[in-house]
Amino acid sequence: MDKKKSKLPSSPIGIFDSGIGGLTVARAINRLLPHESIIYFGDTAHLPYGEKAPESIKQYSVRIADFLLSRGCKMIVIACNTASSIAYESVREHVGNRAAVVDVINPVVQGVAAMKKAKRVGVIGTRATTKSRAYPKRIVALNPELKVSSLATPLLASMIEEGFFSNNISRTIIYDYLSRPGLKGIDTLILACTHYPLIKKEITDYYNGHINIIDSAEMVAKHVKSLLTKSKLLNHSSKPQHHFYVSDYTRSFEQSTRIFFDGKVKLEHINLWKA
Repeated sequence: MDKKKSKLPSSPIGIFDSGIGGLTVARAINRLLPHESIIYFGDTAHLPYGEKAPESIKQYSVRIADFLLSRGCKMIVIACNTASSIAYESVREHVGNRAAVVDVINPVVQGVAAMKKAKRVGVIGTRATTKSRAYPKRIVALNPELKVSSLATPLLASMIEEGFFSNNISRTIIYDYLSRPGLKGIDTLILACTHYPLIKKEITDYYNGHINIIDSAEMVAKHVKSLLTKSKLLNHSSKPQHHFYVSDYTRSFEQSTRIFFDGKVKLEHINLWKA
């Protein structure tokens, strides 16, 4: 039997990231599609993905995809730029027709490439994301007139995971990165890590609102809605159920999850890599 056809509109959407960053995507999907059930997996035991070897990231991502499939997910959203840039094709090939697979890069690339006012685009993300050059290559392929420069900002994801944002420590680190020559003269900045919307205000303050700052959450949510609508898998039920899993418990993850989902969260620990 074709397992993809066995999926129902009431089946959940699976979302995963290395930690709390993907919660920004989960929240955007929840706001746009309030009837959809969400199963979220934060691979906190292996964060940050941006410092891991590509083969390790692929292995983690495929194993998590299997877990989400075992929970009956109709769609898997890779809510991590590092995993999207390195493991998207591996996950899509592994999943096959069992579920749709969405990354967080392509929706943003398509949106930015179509912007009429954008001329020079900056990208900040993990070392792995910037090293992959996923954003520059894909944006320029769609719009050769755009100039795209990337800057690795490896401290930011770990800083956010530890709860250091909206304070003097985070501001000093953020401002140091943004002042570097590689970002000089940009008119658009892509936050190429799903953690970064949590420091969007500080980034906006640095630029005094003079540049267009792009985070992927809303773009990805709209893309998810479009795909579910086309496949007739959009849920219209009024009773969604959300489940949140982590590979290693962290207090910051639990606190962030409760904030993003109004405190109505049951956090479960599960080790996908035990013998």
